Amino acid sequence: MKLIVGLGNPGKEYAKTRHNVGFWCVEAWLKTLSGVREKGKWDAQIVETNVRTEPVILMRPQTFMNRSGLSVARAVREKGLDPERDLLVIYDDMDLPAGALRLREKGSSGGHNGIKSIIQELGTQNFARIRVGIGRPEPGILVIDHVLHAFSRDDRIRVEAAVDRAVEAAQAFCVESFPLVMNRFNSASNVK
Repeated sequence: MKLIVGLGNPGKEYAKTRHNVGFWCVEAWLKTLSGVREKGKWDAQIVETNVRTEPVILMRPQTFMNRSGLSVARAVREKGLDPERDLLVIYDDMDLPAGALRLREKGSSGGHNGIKSIIQELGTQNFARIRVGIGRPEPGILVIDHVLHAFSRDDRIRVEAAVDRAVEAAQAFCVESFPLVMNRFNSASNVK
């Protein structure tokens, strides 16, 4: 079984913000499915589906970003998952230009509070990630204001394309080795 987690903040006021790109990826995947409904479990919205024959749980934690690890850890423990093999987290990254993708097998939080929470709750940094670039704030703009506001029109177009690529990469993660997935999607993720 695979657990695919998109990070974001619950609530309509955050739905279109840069910090919710992880939610956008789960929502884009859900649009490709028929006859499934989200349900509440582990303080998250989840859907159980399959990629080929692999069972998959799609998750959007509803705990706010800085407590995302609580939902993820509960699911990992209850389902007996190995974070290093079975978990993929998709989230926004200011250190990448808007619309860029970067896949990694492990690493630090890089200052991202959602990843920091997951690392703390799981007790490991060894889990797969897809980072979706949202770009840095303009000079004089606070980080919090940057991540909690909507994209410009041009950046949104680039990020929506990246969301589609992130969903393809996440689906591939479910049935292929992650090094192969990283090789394919990292090399193809340059922003045009």
